[in-house]
Amino acid sequence: MSEVKLTAETRTEFGKGAARRIRRDSKVPGVLYGHGSDPLHLTLPGHELLLALRTPNVLISLDIDGKTNELAIPKAVQRDPLKGFLEHVDLQLVKRGEKVQVEIPVHTEGELAAGGNLLEHVLDALPVETEATHIPEAVTVSIEGLEAGASVLAKDITLPSGTTLAVEEDAVVLQVLAAQAEETAGESAEGEEAAEA
Repeated sequence: MSEVKLTAETRTEFGKGAARRIRRDSKVPGVLYGHGSDPLHLTLPGHELLLALRTPNVLISLDIDGKTNELAIPKAVQRDPLKGFLEHVDLQLVKRGEKVQVEIPVHTEGELAAGGNLLEHVLDALPVETEATHIPEAVTVSIEGLEAGASVLAKDITLPSGTTLAVEEDAVVLQVLAAQAEETAGESAEGEEAAEA
């Protein structure tokens, strides 16, 4: 997985006014925590952080005040509900070789069996435990030929080496639902014809 380098500054001003001033300068307030250390309040470059967060579970190498380098992964991201810009980010401190729990996106490939059935993503992301510096970007599941009533369980998904499930093996990740909309549409059409008569 890719590692993104960001320059961060420690911040000493807190509260809404300080956060607004930081965002006005196209920066984002954040906090770095983990390994039993005191939370470290940071100011991060807005645009670079936004680009980095496009990769799920991105590994961020932080150059803090030009003095220390730390590795971190994003744990919580707050965005403006209307405009979508970043308001705050929580970063978790990690070390090379350390195992962390993260959620990785589930992608599908292939086509369901004919019949207009629907695929439901019960879990959009799969909870796993993996090495902090080798977090998989996603897992891909084949749905080729699955019929109504079929399910894909967590234990059915092939994980990359060094990655283990952090959820029950029997947890349903995907399931195929039978198509019902066509029958309903046909019945309502018949009802309309009867009403017109």
